[in-house]
Amino acid sequence: MENVLRPLLVLGGSLAITLLVGWLVDLLLRRADSRHHETPLWGLLRLCRPPLQVVLCTALLRASFDQLRLDVVRDNRDAIGQVLTLVLIGATAWLVIRVAATIVQSSYARYATSTRDPARVRRVRTQVTLIQRVVTAVVATVAVAAMLLTFPAMQSVGTSMLASAGVLGIVAGVAAQSTLGNLFAGFQIAFGDMVRLGDTVVVDGEWGTVEEITLTFLTVRTWDERRFTMPVSYFTSNPFENWSRGGVQMSGTVFFQLDHSAPVSAMRDKLRDILGECAAWDGRDWSLAVTDTSPTTMEVRAVVTAKDADDIWTVRCAVREQMIGWLRDHHPYALPRVVTSPAVLPPGDHWRELTGADHGRTPPNGHVPTPDKAPRTGRG
Repeated sequence: MENVLRPLLVLGGSLAITLLVGWLVDLLLRRADSRHHETPLWGLLRLCRPPLQVVLCTALLRASFDQLRLDVVRDNRDAIGQVLTLVLIGATAWLVIRVAATIVQSSYARYATSTRDPARVRRVRTQVTLIQRVVTAVVATVAVAAMLLTFPAMQSVGTSMLASAGVLGIVAGVAAQSTLGNLFAGFQIAFGDMVRLGDTVVVDGEWGTVEEITLTFLTVRTWDERRFTMPVSYFTSNPFENWSRGGVQMSGTVFFQLDHSAPVSAMRDKLRDILGECAAWDGRDWSLAVTDTSPTTMEVRAVVTAKDADDIWTVRCAVREQMIGWLRDHHPYALPRVVTSPAVLPPGDHWRELTGADHGRTPPNGHVPTPDKAPRTGRG
């Protein structure tokens, strides 16, 4: 009977204590969260309940499994103890990572709610994200090393590795030169405020938004939902456009290639009406001017403003579409045309062509018209 009750008491007691402690911790965190609405820390700490229970249950079993007094336990005592130790180390690392992530997220949430500058919020978000990744990498590395050191064979290997640490350090430094470069570039980006999560950038002619920044790579999401993944060292060694740095407000241009007879003044009035009906225009500024000419057309440039890159794209498209439609319906002569007939000559050239005076000959009909009776064609 004792062989049955003892395992039930050990296992059941460990499980009951684990569930009771977890429930008490969750109850205390819920009460703290209800009393302190200004910070989300206590509510986020409730996410740490699963790893805490695993740590507690494993520690209780590791300390009391010798009391089971079962033949199976006696025969496999070392193996069971090794497994419980590995689970305890892994669960502890999980708990530390979860607590660190909770503190980081709580700090960022409080800063984001108290700061109205979007650029500073994105900068802090980038920094805390990289800090969280560094903490995760360090804790995971230490946990794996601790697990390996629980094996007697790995302890002798560790001693041998320490003896040749100098040579291994040189080899690892040469082999991981690119990785280390990206690692330090990631810190430079995070704390140098070069590029932040949510920034609108133009890289290699591609327009997109910074979606993810890790210790080694950066992901840019383009407007058509493509993802560009590139090493973070690219942004520290190559030029790129950051449309969100120094403020998100932007100015955009729309170019029109029109005939020289286009009504520029009427186009200004129409542009003002278009912007007045466009919700994406922020009302800061607008203008329309002739910026260039060619023998067949002239270039008209419209300048508009918006609060960010997405809205400036919307405003530019609206101005381009509505202005072209208005010109087509009300001023079709202003649109560029392809000339398919000879140009009308000036009066002097027209007279010489008719009279043949420039070649010492008479016209085909044998009649030489006088200047006051010269035939008139077109606008000549």
